[in-house]
Amino acid sequence: MSAATTPSATTPSAATPPAAAPAATAARAATPAGLLTLRVLSALVREDVLGLRTGGTVEHRADGAWLVAAEHGIAVPVAPEGFQSEYGARLPLVEVDGRRIGELDAALTALAARADAEDRPGWAAFAEECRQTLATMELHERVRAEVHTALTDLYGPDPAHWTGPAAALGHDTLAAFLDHPVYPTARGRSGLDERELRSHAPEFHPTFELRWLALPAGALTRHGDRPLPRWWPTPSWLGLDLPGGDAAWETLPVHPLTVGPALDEALRATGLDGRAVLADRPYLTVVPTLSMRTVAVAEDPVHHLKLPLATATLGRLNRRTIKPGTLVDGAAGQRLVEAVLAREPRFAGRILHADEQTWAHAGHELLAVLLRRYPEGLERSVTVPLAALLAPAPASAPGTAPVADAAADSAAGAAGGRLVVDRLADRFHGGDPVALYDALLDLLLDWQTALFGHGVALESHQQNTSLVLDQDGGLRLLYKDDDGPRLHTGRLAASLGELSPSPEEFDDARIFGDDDRRLTDLFTTITGHLCAGSLAFGLAAHGRAGLDELLALLRKRLTEAVERTGPAAEPLRAALLDAERLPVKAMVTAGTLLSKQRSGAADINKHYTDGPNYLLPQQRSTNEPGPAR
Repeated sequence: MSAATTPSATTPSAATPPAAAPAATAARAATPAGLLTLRVLSALVREDVLGLRTGGTVEHRADGAWLVAAEHGIAVPVAPEGFQSEYGARLPLVEVDGRRIGELDAALTALAARADAEDRPGWAAFAEECRQTLATMELHERVRAEVHTALTDLYGPDPAHWTGPAAALGHDTLAAFLDHPVYPTARGRSGLDERELRSHAPEFHPTFELRWLALPAGALTRHGDRPLPRWWPTPSWLGLDLPGGDAAWETLPVHPLTVGPALDEALRATGLDGRAVLADRPYLTVVPTLSMRTVAVAEDPVHHLKLPLATATLGRLNRRTIKPGTLVDGAAGQRLVEAVLAREPRFAGRILHADEQTWAHAGHELLAVLLRRYPEGLERSVTVPLAALLAPAPASAPGTAPVADAAADSAAGAAGGRLVVDRLADRFHGGDPVALYDALLDLLLDWQTALFGHGVALESHQQNTSLVLDQDGGLRLLYKDDDGPRLHTGRLAASLGELSPSPEEFDDARIFGDDDRRLTDLFTTITGHLCAGSLAFGLAAHGRAGLDELLALLRKRLTEAVERTGPAAEPLRAALLDAERLPVKAMVTAGTLLSKQRSGAADINKHYTDGPNYLLPQQRSTNEPGPAR
């Protein structure tokens, strides 16, 4: 029986083993290697790699359900999952031709042998991602308690009182220890060793100094009319004595991890080798943010610098460089958000956006910088990326017990151990994390649905969206990095009139169109899954409320937002509230396993498969997941 029929109609396989899974296998699921294996296998099932989902057969064996892809001789032990996929892996192993393989590297090798020959380099790259990620997860186990202690020494014992732009970086560090809601190897960074991570990655909360290039005047394309901060150096400040003096040169910050062969090649490609001068003296102490390539100026943390890195995260094709066109799109995206805010007075003061109008580049993705300025007036507010809400609070926070590792984190959360969301709820919402979640949903969905009504969908995921909690209990949202929106040309023109942007203001032609599907897909996968849905499933997993209660609340708030916006938001009702299936990011497929030619992904961050609609009450009430399609 295929997985396209009702799983509950399956019958036990003749090959069912007589005993349940060995206790050692179940125990290994709580180790970093086991947790990573579960996440990887679940992602492969979700993305239907090798036809696991749509071509599979659900067999009920003595130890539980197995998803069997007979064509390839593959079987994965599964359990109902519900968030973006009917099933997830329940044990860290895969069965290939009847042989059970528990070690992830060996399992990927066996699976790669079933893939088309032209796809095997992608499988090899993914296996390397997994090795890097496992090393990082094990490193995180060793340093977490030490980092938490350092954070409390810097900012105080309770993250609910970490106020101001500098302390907000502490929340970024807490978030960096968590996994991405979808991509299984998000904690890995391609090509970076432990020394480089400890010195530059956000989970270690390090400080370091930037390197600087001096370029001949006119070599940089610049944007923005605000003056540079007082700390921006001249060549002479960097110890350089150059022909023509400072007036004949411009300076560009460079991340220290980019210095070397990658930077040399960028200078050759732009004809700047032999003309640009790399200062020997490092200058300007910075702290990495959650994105790693963006750093905050330690002595002036309202200013962040987004700098290219010669690495990749969330897939081998997802490089952390900065294409010059994205700087254009980000600045235009910010102006568009402000134009919508001008038409939506109820959001005045409640929706904030970083200023991203000041940037420069030398025509290469490794020779660029965005100077991001955060709004004033946040000194007494607690600013927390949504990505940090489910992170364990530092052990020294009041009422917190020490947490040793990722498995213990999960157990502690379910048993009542304190998470960041708990500490924030204690201070701002009477100790009720569901009340905090509800307040977040109310503003988040109202704003994003209003944007949709104007023809705008933002790629404002859980890293680019922050809660701002004020002393009086008020809740605001802070956005940044809007360089990948999808815009409905006709609806924009009708709603904004002369304020509507023209396509010429953006670099990426894919941004504009007259198809609502592009917008509903982005809304669903970003605002729906990453910002709202993942928190509902996470809060339920930590025992803060029942999943049905949280998902009913999410559906209610989204329904209210659609009705408040009116007819322009009706496509969201059809595509998100009432649809049987929802789009789901296929990030492993598009980002690593397949080339763009093989996957057909025009944009690797907007390449989709589908999954069950967890917002449908009838979907949640079934005993087993619905059929794959």
